[in-house]
Amino acid sequence: MEENFKIIRTNSENIDFTKLVKDLDLFLADIDGEEHSFYAQFNKITTIKHCVVLYVNDSPVSCGAFKLYQNEKVEVKRMYTKPEFRGYNFAKKVLEELENWALEEGFSKCILETGKKQKSAVKLYQKMGYNIIPNYGQYKEIENSICFEKVLK
Repeated sequence: MEENFKIIRTNSENIDFTKLVKDLDLFLADIDGEEHSFYAQFNKITTIKHCVVLYVNDSPVSCGAFKLYQNEKVEVKRMYTKPEFRGYNFAKKVLEELENWALEEGFSKCILETGKKQKSAVKLYQKMGYNIIPNYGQYKEIENSICFEKVLK
């Protein structure tokens, strides 16, 4: 299946990106339960300029984005792969594309937050060279959050 994929760089106005994000929000609402509304306020996608969509046979199946966090750092956001397409390294490919794009734009670090309940996401970030850091910003006091950082090369 991997040889039939393509990745595009786009922005948050891309209809395929917005559809995948809606699927992501439904998925997270189920996992996060009552905490979902807290997280949702930080996950608005209006005016994100750096979004990636991965297609398999011209169908959008995986996405991610980044936005400026501060100075040389970007924050990775809205990472999602449709359940039936997990296990094919598509999230890895999306994340690599985001990191390459961030490097091209002159950024040297990526940070991100995920939920401790999202075990496959935590494994992905660790496998991709992200290190756990103290929770930052709005996630500082949130017990369910786990934050990561990676220096880009």
